Amino acid sequence: ISMLHEQSSEIAQGVDEGAGLHEEQGAGDQGLMFGYACNETPELMPLPIHLSHRLVERLTELRKDGTIPWLRPDGKSQVSVAYENGKPVSITKVVIATQHNNMLDQYGDEKAEHDFVESEVIKKVIKPVLDKCGLPYDESFIVNGTGRFVFGGPEADTGLTGRKIIVDTYGGYAPHGGGAFSGKDPSKVDRSAAYMARYIAKNIVAAGLAEKCEVQFSYSIGVAEPTSFYVKTFGTSELSDEALTDIAGSIFPLKPGGIISHLKLKYPRYRATAANGHFGREDDLFTWEKTDMVDALKSAVAERN
Repeated sequence: ISMLHEQSSEIAQGVDEGAGLHEEQGAGDQGLMFGYACNETPELMPLPIHLSHRLVERLTELRKDGTIPWLRPDGKSQVSVAYENGKPVSITKVVIATQHNNMLDQYGDEKAEHDFVESEVIKKVIKPVLDKCGLPYDESFIVNGTGRFVFGGPEADTGLTGRKIIVDTYGGYAPHGGGAFSGKDPSKVDRSAAYMARYIAKNIVAAGLAEKCEVQFSYSIGVAEPTSFYVKTFGTSELSDEALTDIAGSIFPLKPGGIISHLKLKYPRYRATAANGHFGREDDLFTWEKTDMVDALKSAVAERN
C-alpha cells in the first residue's frame, strides 16, 4: 500500500476537464479499440465465445448448488466451431479445464480419478450446454488435458491481471486493440471506448441494419475527438459502411466525457466483469449491452432515405 501514489499531473491534465491543451476531457491514452456484434446468438455475440461462457457459468452453477461438490473455483473453456458461408454449422471441439478436489484416496490412482472427472463434466456440463445450442457436435471432448487439476488459482499459476483480453471480449472472433480493461477507470479509453464500440455495434445489429458489425475507434492522449472512427458490416447491410459510420457518429457520443456519461461508467459496476466476460451479459449493470438506441438508429436511417 505504501507504493500507491497519484497519477502523473502531466497525464491528469489531459483527462481533467478544463486542464491541459484542450478544454474538454481528453482520452487517457492513445490507442485503438474495437467493438463487434453479430446475429449468431440472442446476445448478438459470436457462437464460440458464447458457448465458452455458458460452459464456465454451468461449472460455477453446479459447484455452488452442490450438484458436483468436488469442483473447485478455477477453470476455463475453449470451443471451436465450423463455419460455412459465414454461418456456424457444427461444433468441432470443446476443451474444459476445471479444478477439482484431491480424490486419490477414493479412486486409487490419477487415471481413475481423471476418468471420473471427465465423465461427470461431459455428462453434466458439456452436453447440456451443447444440446441447447442445437448444432451437431464432435464428442471427442478434452477435459483437463494434463490429466489432473487439483492446485489452482494464484497459488498454482500467477500472471492473470490484464492479460485475458480475448476471453474478456469476443474470443478472437473480432480484432482487439491490445488494451486490457481490468484495473482501469473509464477515463482510459481502452475500457470506455471498447464498451461504446460494442454498444454501437450491438444496436446496429439489433436494429436489423446488419448481420455483422465491427466498430473501431482510435484516440490520442489528451484529445477528446477520436482520431479515427468507422463502422464495418462485411457486406451484410443494405447501407454502405460510410453511411452507417456517418449515422452512428451523429447519434452516439464518441468523446470520452460523453461516453462515460451516456453509459454511466462512473457508477460501481465493474465487479461483475471479473469473470464470464464483459460482453454478451444480460445484467442491468452492463449498460453497454442495452439496445436502447435501436429506434434512434432506425429514425436516422429513415431521415437519410
